[in-house]
Amino acid sequence: MQNGFVESFNGRLGDELLNGTMFRSLAHAREVLSEWRNDYNGERPHTSLHGLTPNEFASRSTSDPNQYGLQL
Repeated sequence: MQNGFVESFNGRLGDELLNGTMFRSLAHAREVLSEWRNDYNGERPHTSLHGLTPNEFASRSTSDPNQYGLQL
């Protein structure tokens, strides 16, 4: 195991998107991957953020950076 975060991400990407999607073209692949990335990075709750989405965490952390006891 080199980097647990990268290996976890690669596993999710493969399980949730790459293993079940037939891409019609390179443009289609870029579009689908972009939508998945936006969901993963902005809308999906993350356990490392105590169940918040990254967008929620970013908006709440500006008022009190350590309100969740996270190391930034």
